[in-house]
Amino acid sequence: MSIQLCVFDAYGTLFDVDAAARDLALEEPPLQEIWPRLAADWRRKQLEYSWLREIMGDYVDFWQLTRDGLDWAMEAQGLNDPELANRLMALYRELPAYPEVPEMLEALHLRGIGRAILSNGSPDMLEAAVHTAGIGPLLDEVLSVADLGRFKPTASVYKLIADRMGVAPEQTVFVSSNGWDAAGAAKAGFRVLWINRAGAPPERLPYKPAAILNDLRAVPDWV
Repeated sequence: MSIQLCVFDAYGTLFDVDAAARDLALEEPPLQEIWPRLAADWRRKQLEYSWLREIMGDYVDFWQLTRDGLDWAMEAQGLNDPELANRLMALYRELPAYPEVPEMLEALHLRGIGRAILSNGSPDMLEAAVHTAGIGPLLDEVLSVADLGRFKPTASVYKLIADRMGVAPEQTVFVSSNGWDAAGAAKAGFRVLWINRAGAPPERLPYKPAAILNDLRAVPDWV
């Protein structure tokens, strides 16, 4: 069956999750040496809390998880500065897209391929990031797990794509920078592209991506 739709994870796939800590480090000396570790811990705890809350059946929106992850990461680095935390959160709300994103989405549009986001992010977070990146006109839909009160990689989240977009998994390419998300989408029947920017080893899970790419530039040609 021909591909009709390309669906993207948001954070870490379209939007640069390290940018908040990296950019604020240019202004704040206490962050200059530690920002890479802070950003890594922040992202890791944000995701861990989504998985744990999904397992426990204790949903809160992704903005709260993002703040909880930041609070843990800051304490791990010996930082106790609520104002600094607020500034980091404000920057996270307006994360930039990776440089290749607009051209990639435009290329898909020219090929007649639909473009959507499916994210753990809350609707207001996604709206702000899409606006900051200026990619709203290049997207057909932005789907949030908030409509279900569940988190990826639970199966019902991926079902949102067919339910809302009317396109079967076999006609959809799912694109994510997260190996665990790629596995969840593959299990749900999508053709999956894993964007492995960090050169990480493959996840030891039975559900594999159709291809592994270094960044998003090759997505239109692959599709």
